[in-house]
Amino acid sequence: MKNYLTRFLLVVASTALAIVFLYPTYQDWTYRSQLTSLTGTDSAAYLDKNQDAMLEARLKRAKLGLDLQGGMRVVLEVDIIQLLDDLAKNKDDNFRAIITELRKESSENEVAILPTFAQKFQQRGIRLSRYYGTLRDEDDRLVAFLENESEKAIDRAIEIVRNRVDQYRVSEPNIQKQGGRRIIVELPGVKDENEVRQLLRGTAKLEFRLLRDPQISYRVMETINKYLAGKLDSTGAAHDTAASAAAAPKSAKPTDALTELTGGQTASADTTDEERFARENPFFAYVRPETRSGTGEGYVVSKDRDRVLRLLARPDIQRLLPPDFEFLWSAKTIKDNDGSEYFTVFPVKKIPELTGGVVTDARASTDPEDSRPIVNMEMNSDGAREWARITGANINKRIAISLDNAVFSAPVVQNKIMGGRSRITGMDSPAEARLLEIVLKAGALPAPVAIIEQRTVGPSLGEDSIRSGLSATFYAFLFTVLFMVLYYRTAGFVADFALVFNILFILGVMAGFQATLTLPGIAGIVLTIGLAVDANVLINERIREELEGGKTLRAAVDAGYTKAFTAILDSNVTTLLTGIVLYQFGSGPIQGFALTLMIGIAASMFSAIVITRLIFDIMIDRGHQPNLG
Repeated sequence: MKNYLTRFLLVVASTALAIVFLYPTYQDWTYRSQLTSLTGTDSAAYLDKNQDAMLEARLKRAKLGLDLQGGMRVVLEVDIIQLLDDLAKNKDDNFRAIITELRKESSENEVAILPTFAQKFQQRGIRLSRYYGTLRDEDDRLVAFLENESEKAIDRAIEIVRNRVDQYRVSEPNIQKQGGRRIIVELPGVKDENEVRQLLRGTAKLEFRLLRDPQISYRVMETINKYLAGKLDSTGAAHDTAASAAAAPKSAKPTDALTELTGGQTASADTTDEERFARENPFFAYVRPETRSGTGEGYVVSKDRDRVLRLLARPDIQRLLPPDFEFLWSAKTIKDNDGSEYFTVFPVKKIPELTGGVVTDARASTDPEDSRPIVNMEMNSDGAREWARITGANINKRIAISLDNAVFSAPVVQNKIMGGRSRITGMDSPAEARLLEIVLKAGALPAPVAIIEQRTVGPSLGEDSIRSGLSATFYAFLFTVLFMVLYYRTAGFVADFALVFNILFILGVMAGFQATLTLPGIAGIVLTIGLAVDANVLINERIREELEGGKTLRAAVDAGYTKAFTAILDSNVTTLLTGIVLYQFGSGPIQGFALTLMIGIAASMFSAIVITRLIFDIMIDRGHQPNLG
């Protein structure tokens, strides 16, 4: 027993881990089935009651690709030629002719835009400095400058698309750059084709909005909280004069806010205290105001965002807000010390002070005095004039910089800014400064983005793909099982038993690592079934040879596994290398196939060598004589 106890425990632990990883998938299926069967108020009540559990299960479930789940796949192309046109400081007949030629060639063939653009100027004997930079700049330097601007334009487009998709609340989107100017956007579960097209094609809306006074913000939050607790009626008339939650002790961290709103008690120490606090403060249980720094912001745990969004969108809640008051959400989450992620809710004025069309440039750099990341922003003459007025009238106040209603930064106005040149500080990292540069330049010379390809996969087609894939897997499994049992008898049954664990391990690993299962991925699983039994075929044939040579069953099994191991390892390593190459250089469906293939190889090695050997050892120790056909 001691000889195989370690292997037995390893198999049990691996199986249990795979089941744990797959359990959220079962939970998610159960929740969705129950929700689908409900309608009207029952559906809303079920969603509100189980939202946290549903979100957790959805985040941990096995992911389905676009071909299985249905949705949309959109290919966007950034118009680099238009960017080159917009960046030019002057345009004559030669320049316009080159732009026209370049646009025609790019529409007919796949050409490298910038090298072709530079080559056309060289062929005409015209220096790029006539249209870009200064007269002293060499062509190589200007080409590098244009390449940098093109990269930034693509990064800007990706950030805009990602920001909009995040706000659209698409589950598990996939956004990636393809080549030099294309962006692939996959949106599983999306059905409204026209809405998505408008979402992706609309002009980016960059705005500068003043934050409302913190006292007003806290008062609004308190009003909403009292209304939801039944202490105010729909007209705002008070039913109770209970103390304001905003007057609680000051807080510097999001996680401190819940404690302070209970008057200094530790609500998390007792479930009853938490439930009582949630009943008495239905708004502050989810939106936790920051009172120590006096900014008027609120914090919302990531999992509660949808709930708060629905709450704030209610007409009765909207009627409680002042006329020029609106809550905007931060574009990114912040992490607390315990690893929790929070969105920030900013109280801002509805009418923006300035829009992004006045921004002409933005550059991320470092402060020469203390090496902190900063962003230098420039505006045109109209913007500079308005910016001087705005900053002069709002010194020591904060201005939120928002892109498509998502706040990326909210710096404090330190002094009146003349000339349209501003320096924004307070970023924690160069990456954050780079992101803010991208956001600000969304309103400065934006390269147009066009939808050049769109494919919609309907839910029914996705269901057909799943059904076909499962059928193919079932028949492959069935024929393999029958062949092994008929040809190798008991040894074949052992291999088939290990094959069940092999499939379980593949799905468990994919769920545990949040990998996406696609239709080609199912093909990879089918191929893995063949690879798994192939190893057992080698082992069984080796054992047969050793038995024919006169060895005992124990010795034949030991020798069979030892001698077959090298051949099994060689074949699996070469297949694994092929999978790595396919995953590294392939895209989309090919990567899905390669991923399941690589996971399947590891699982098949484990099941074919460890599990089947364990079963043989147990059978031999108990006096059974397995039939090898």
